[in-house]
Amino acid sequence: MEQLIIAMAKGRTAEQALTLLKQAGIHFPDFHQDTRKLIFHDETGHFQMVYVKAVDVPTYVEKGAADIGIVGKDNIAETQADVYEVKDLHFGACQFVLAGPADMEIKPNRNLTVASKYTNVTEAYFDQRQIPIETVTLNGSVELAPLICLSDVIVDIVETGTTLKENGLHIIDVIQAISTRMIVNKASFATKSGQIHDVMNKVSGALEVYS
Repeated sequence: MEQLIIAMAKGRTAEQALTLLKQAGIHFPDFHQDTRKLIFHDETGHFQMVYVKAVDVPTYVEKGAADIGIVGKDNIAETQADVYEVKDLHFGACQFVLAGPADMEIKPNRNLTVASKYTNVTEAYFDQRQIPIETVTLNGSVELAPLICLSDVIVDIVETGTTLKENGLHIIDVIQAISTRMIVNKASFATKSGQIHDVMNKVSGALEVYS
């Protein structure tokens, strides 16, 4: 049996994803959260896991360095990777939102400055609505941008919305629901179809127990 390579996103959802895989019969005994290792093997030798930054997982899968990836929908959407998105794992739930001051109105003919880490998602959203924008790329504390007039609005990920409220911002529109997804390399889906479908079926079974 040919080995399958799984790209696992680092971060807070990794523990849930690895628990799910273990329930599906795929266990990486050498893995622990404090490890500095990047490559792990399961007990059967049929699976290898590479532990990488979330934003890189779609690229690993698209380019064929991994057959399967487990990563948030936010990173899939932002990288625009050409992969198959085969399963919603239903954890790590949050939302892409457009947010701004309470008195902010979005008008079709008004030029907007939008701050976000997710510039591709931002541009796609406003292009669809034919609203011209200038994007400001920020990697942290995006909520600050409208408060100091760096931008009119922001596009960001929210889970509860508490940070927005504490900074006097409100949700103008929900762009997209986000959760952890399983993605597959397109060539692997053809050449390793049986193995990949077996993993998908086992994960589906584990999800019923896990949920």
